[in-house]
This record gives sequence, C-alpha cells and structure tokens, in this order.
Amino acid sequence: MRILNLYAGIGGNRAQWGEEHEITAVEFDPKIAAAYQQLWPNDTVIVGDAHQYLIDHHDEFDFIWSSPPCQTHTRMQLLRVKGYGDAPKFPSGMLFEEVVFMANWSDTPYVIENVIPYYKQQIAGAQKIARHLYWASFEIPAYDDHRQENLRAIQIPELQKLHGIDLTGISVPNKRQVLRNCVSPRVGKHILDAAMREAVAA
Repeated sequence: MRILNLYAGIGGNRAQWGEEHEITAVEFDPKIAAAYQQLWPNDTVIVGDAHQYLIDHHDEFDFIWSSPPCQTHTRMQLLRVKGYGDAPKFPSGMLFEEVVFMANWSDTPYVIENVIPYYKQQIAGAQKIARHLYWASFEIPAYDDHRQENLRAIQIPELQKLHGIDLTGISVPNKRQVLRNCVSPRVGKHILDAAMREAVAA
C-alpha cells in the first residue's frame, strides 16, 4: 500500500505499520524529519509543507494520514488565555481546510487526526478515540484505550516505553514534547488496519 503520512513528526502513528508498505512522510522541521528517517530508514522523508503537499499529491496514494498542527485547537489554548492572560488566537484553518477538501475532492481513503478542541465541534463526522478526533473516509471500529498514563507528568523513559520508540542516540530538540505529541502506535495500526479492510472490500 502506498501511504502518505503528513505532519509526520517522528512517526508515532507509523510505528506499528511494519515495512511492507511504501510510505512517504512529510515533516516541516528538518531536525524532526531527520529523526524520523533514522527511526524508519525505509520510508521516503520529505522536508516541506505538508498542507501544500496534500493538495498537490492527494491522488497519488492508496491511503493518507494527516495530523495538522493542533496547538491552536487544544484545550490548553483556553487555559492559556483564561488562566494566564495570553492573547487568544485564531484556530488554525488548516484542519478545516483539509477535512473539507478531502471529503469533497479526493477519492483516496484518508484519516485526519487532531486533538479534542476547546470549542464546540464545528465539522461533523469526527470519531473520538482516546484523546483525539479522527475524520475518516471509512468507519473506524471502536477502540478500547486502557492507558492510564498522565502524559503531562511522565518522562522520556516512560514515553519511549509507552510508544515503543527509542530515541537513544537520535538528536531531536525537546524529546519529551516530541514523544508526547505522538499518536499512539496502537491506534495508528488500528486505523491502518481498518483502512486496509476498506480497500479490500471496495
């Protein structure tokens, strides 16, 4: 399966996808992209604008995973404004643009992931799994998340064990934050498996 992994980070979502797929990852930060390449050397890694790459190449893959930036959507944004006096920011439009674009203009199976936001959900159709929302072109089966970890508290060794990703010897800024930003590899596999079943049934 040809897979496009957008806003790839270090590849938490991809960690249990195996090596049988042809995966192209797009990541804006060169240092994080380099870490991804060290972890997943068989993938093609592109340093660039994932948002633009999606609109230019959405019809060239069998499955697309997109995780546009979540900082302006997260409930922490509300805390920063109301609790600490930060200036409010517009929620990034990239999330809404990609959900609408893929639903209307692409025939490629896709999932678009983001956090549970501080505002009332504006675009219907998202499926909730653990701490994230997923807009998908296929039904994602229910997923039981039994994790009890407090991601705000646990440190790098525990995060590496949680995700099955070892960053020892890999240079990446703010390892703890990068690991905290990872989608659970188990959820990543759960969703890819659902996409593959959908492809077989089509």
